[in-house]
Amino acid sequence: MKVLKGILYALLGLVVLVLVIGLFLPTSAHVERSITTSASADTVYGIVNGFARFNEWSPWAGLDPATKYTYSGPATGAGAKMAWTSDKPEVGSGSQEIIAVEPGRSVTTHLDFGDQGQATSRILIVPAGNGSHVTWSFDTSFEGSYFGRYFGLLFDRMIGADYEKGLSRLKALAEAAPASP
Repeated sequence: MKVLKGILYALLGLVVLVLVIGLFLPTSAHVERSITTSASADTVYGIVNGFARFNEWSPWAGLDPATKYTYSGPATGAGAKMAWTSDKPEVGSGSQEIIAVEPGRSVTTHLDFGDQGQATSRILIVPAGNGSHVTWSFDTSFEGSYFGRYFGLLFDRMIGADYEKGLSRLKALAEAAPASP
């Protein structure tokens, strides 16, 4: 009986420890990657300011060729929206909508992953010499999800490589495009 009581107290102590540590974990996650390209800021902006070419550089486009996409709103700028549905869990369903633009400089999107949460993504384009420096960031909050805070510790490792792949594909696409006037 003494051993069983000891095991019970140890388990209770472990649960309390996990809960207390969770209180001090970050309530948000930020992932950011950058790349420099010889393409102009206007060329890069022309590719990312809408969803018509998104799957040409998206690191997730090839995960499920059967993914269904729908587009609504304007073709470019604030209000442009893309939704997707897939039977594959690694793709899932969701939508993204451009919520703010700074012409030639940045595109900010709101991402909705349904039950998996929401996030904000931003592509910032800064002229650099004859080309541009592109930074792609992702921000999400775990305010309402206690255990999401633990999950947030893994976000950079989970999507960082995807962001690097997407930026490399965007760079290749932009560098192959005719220069913007």
